[in-house]
Amino acid sequence: MLHVFDILLHLAHLSLISFNLFGWLFRRTRLANLVCLLLTGMSWFALGQIYGLGYCPLTDWQWQVKLKLGEYDWPNSYIKYIADRLTGMEFDAGMIDAVTAISYFAALIVSVMVNIRKPAVNK
Repeated sequence: MLHVFDILLHLAHLSLISFNLFGWLFRRTRLANLVCLLLTGMSWFALGQIYGLGYCPLTDWQWQVKLKLGEYDWPNSYIKYIADRLTGMEFDAGMIDAVTAISYFAALIVSVMVNIRKPAVNK
């Protein structure tokens, strides 16, 4: 059962990351994308004051499951973990954190812009 939960957490993580990065592309999901990005930022920066910068409850749960499965040698970042696993390479944690932060803030800026922009009116 833990293996199933581990897979479900991977799917949740990858879905959340994808939605955070690209949810602003679709008119119907733009507001939800902005809310999701803001909640992600609150987790990383507000909860991060308590649990460590970049704290993510999904990552916390994922590591708890992996620990019970006997896997214990993982980085602080889920994104580094998945990048390393998918490529077989060992990426620099600082570089992954920088790319993650740049991607997050770029998506947040675009999401804010598309959410405050008024739709064009056809004449």
